[in-house]
Amino acid sequence: MNTETTAGQASHRAGTIAVLGRPNVGKSTLVNAMVGAKVSIVSPRPQTTRHRMLGIATFPEGQLLLVDTPGIHGQQKRAMNRMMNRAARGAVEGVDAAMLVIEAGRWTDDDALAYKALRDAGVPCILVINKVDKVTDKAALLPFIAEVTAGREFSAVYPLSALKKRGLDGLVKTLLEHVPEAPPSHDEDEITDRSERFLAGELVREQLMLRLGDELPYSATVEIEKFELDGEMLRIAAVIWVEREGQKPIVIGKGGERMKAISTSARHGMENLFGRKVFLETWCRVREGWSDDEAALRRFGYSD
Repeated sequence: MNTETTAGQASHRAGTIAVLGRPNVGKSTLVNAMVGAKVSIVSPRPQTTRHRMLGIATFPEGQLLLVDTPGIHGQQKRAMNRMMNRAARGAVEGVDAAMLVIEAGRWTDDDALAYKALRDAGVPCILVINKVDKVTDKAALLPFIAEVTAGREFSAVYPLSALKKRGLDGLVKTLLEHVPEAPPSHDEDEITDRSERFLAGELVREQLMLRLGDELPYSATVEIEKFELDGEMLRIAAVIWVEREGQKPIVIGKGGERMKAISTSARHGMENLFGRKVFLETWCRVREGWSDDEAALRRFGYSD
């Protein structure tokens, strides 16, 4: 590809990259690392990402629109799982290239499912082998790479650590080579196309995943009922929805301690992200079976 203008100066490139992979391989951590800011919430729990998220990564040489997706998985027992799978598969439509993110040393049926989705879409695919910092025997990486790439088509392969932000420079350079010469579509200070209201709800949900992932892995979601600017302060009201009455005490905790901890940490995250003081109120309510009800899912902001 020609990366020079007729004047002999480096051209600017811009385009869209889908980020696919099974749950919990570090897709959101990678997107956040490339953007240089937190646009997707992260936790050790699979399927923390439930929505298609756009991360805008701007570099001197170009701009990459990174489409972070829910993890592709074979089990689709509930409407939410089916909707997340459709969102992930739909993310490859119209993109310039895609990254398949896998975990170093581990290839599963769900990895193969994600690769098939990219192969069927016919887009150039870069293999990203994440979490290499957790591999003690680095010599084992080469045979693993050989095994994964055998019989599969990848434009390039990059072992890296998104968490440690190691190995990103080469990946960024290759991704920019896969997008066309074009001006940036977003200002350099933009990091996502999602609203602050949406991001506020995600920051509350992140705390639920971090603190209650074992007890309420997928039975809770968050709805922002109020998002108002009052002078220099944001006033936000968030509702944590659960599926059964018996789950409310789990969220609230003894004497409201858990709810207070969730709210405090989420508020700190909002203040860091929005750059202003936040007054956050939270409640917990019940809507039975919301995760298997497409109408409820759409009300809570889920889409495919």
